[in-house]
Amino acid sequence: MKNKLVIFDLDGVLINSLSNMKFALLNTQKKMNIKLNFNVYKKYLGLPFENIMKKMKIKMEVDKIKKNYEYFSKKKIDTLKIDKDILYQLKKLQKKYYLAIFTSKSRERTLKILKKHKFFNFIVTADDIKKGKPNPEGLIKILSKLKVKKKNTIFVGDSLYDYRASKLAKIKYLHALWGFEKNIKKKNNITKIRRFSDISKNVEKL
Repeated sequence: MKNKLVIFDLDGVLINSLSNMKFALLNTQKKMNIKLNFNVYKKYLGLPFENIMKKMKIKMEVDKIKKNYEYFSKKKIDTLKIDKDILYQLKKLQKKYYLAIFTSKSRERTLKILKKHKFFNFIVTADDIKKGKPNPEGLIKILSKLKVKKKNTIFVGDSLYDYRASKLAKIKYLHALWGFEKNIKKKNNITKIRRFSDISKNVEKL
């Protein structure tokens, strides 16, 4: 029986979705005739969309901006693929451990991306919780659903918000250096990994 759990962030860790995000944001900007700086947007990846808008000091029509952003994102959602090597590693991990997703993406877009992949025992999206990252609500929900102890759980992320969520949830965190936030500030308790295959080694040590 499986007694260990690996939780993954989606964007940056399992898929490289930067080009999709840029396409969606720039087209939203054009359609609504408002300024949405993608370089600023990137700084806050990992937070819920509404929180990113708040950080960008955008207060008006946030619901409409989000609706347009998701519309344009879905137009090219089929271009988002999980790399073959990552798929191979996920198959190996699935045989030994529970696997889950905790993402700030909407449920609809998340399921469209993962529709062909049945690796995950549970998926938590922005639509499934009241408070997004860095709040640990999503991680706690996964732990409760799969009934795995915190000491037997690892969260693989690529942002400071992922790290903070795992710290608040009191579970081990692995920072994926292939993700979006490569220059995370040095902290003694952040374990950084360069390859997806490094995940298995760290889970075995739990």
